[in-house]
Amino acid sequence: MKNNRITKLFNIKYPIVQGGMVWVSGWKLASAVSNEGGLGLIGAGSMYPEVLRKHIQKCKKATNKPFGVNVPMLYPDIEKIMDIIVEEDVKIVFTSAGNPKSWTSFLKDKGITVVHVVSSVKFALKAALAGVDAIVCEGFEAGGHNGREETTTFTLIPMVKEQVKIPVIAAGGIATGRGMLAAMVLGADGVQIGSRFAATEESSAHIKFKNSIVDVKDGDTHLTLKELAPVRLIKNKFFHDLQALYQQNPTKENLQELLGRARAKKGIFEGDLDEGELEIGQIAGLIHEIRPVKDVINEIINEFIEAKSFIHKC
Repeated sequence: MKNNRITKLFNIKYPIVQGGMVWVSGWKLASAVSNEGGLGLIGAGSMYPEVLRKHIQKCKKATNKPFGVNVPMLYPDIEKIMDIIVEEDVKIVFTSAGNPKSWTSFLKDKGITVVHVVSSVKFALKAALAGVDAIVCEGFEAGGHNGREETTTFTLIPMVKEQVKIPVIAAGGIATGRGMLAAMVLGADGVQIGSRFAATEESSAHIKFKNSIVDVKDGDTHLTLKELAPVRLIKNKFFHDLQALYQQNPTKENLQELLGRARAKKGIFEGDLDEGELEIGQIAGLIHEIRPVKDVINEIINEFIEAKSFIHKC
């Protein structure tokens, strides 16, 4: 993987990026992934600015390898977040949920490598024009907040690859070495993995949420709340309450009232499996145990090599 564009861009061993998930991706997870040769990301979306600073500082002490910060641009205190990133000398930033033009120049002027997350060819082209160094193409299978187009990862990757020249990272529905190889055969230069890392020992998610990931079967997740911000959830009590509300032809205000505040924190971080938002990807159906990051990455890489070798023999 020495000639891989993603390993070169980030100066990492493997073209594997850990998703910067809210309430999951703290310094322990990010540093563990970086120490094992991937790129760990701290998820700023669920952190107050000074909490993010502490996570960055702890991550620096826990690894001497590259790591980054994922920043949803809808964050209310984004100016403070960006200032902290610069002050703490973070070298890699992934942006999402917003216009890449807003912060790309600011970050690149500070010598920071910028990657933007997109869900369509249209947004991939906008990100490339904004001057980002790479893009994450996230398909409909992904957990958490998602694109409205419902384009799957394995159709999105080749369509984007046809249109842009910068490195492309595939995300959504990838948790295995076989999935990683498939994405790269379709044109991805690397992969971003979220759900598999959410169910690791180093993830900051509540153990009840981690166990719920392991229990997920095919069809147990669904994309909903498109009127507000599309999100893929495990079908729990809150999800079914939401579906019952949809039967009443609700307004956006009705949906927002039911959603309330801090639903993701309640479910993912506090372990309320009934009333919380349980955000996870469809690939959770292939996750059967909670394991250390080291074991997960070793398994992915070994399976990738084995699958690649099998193809060469065919």
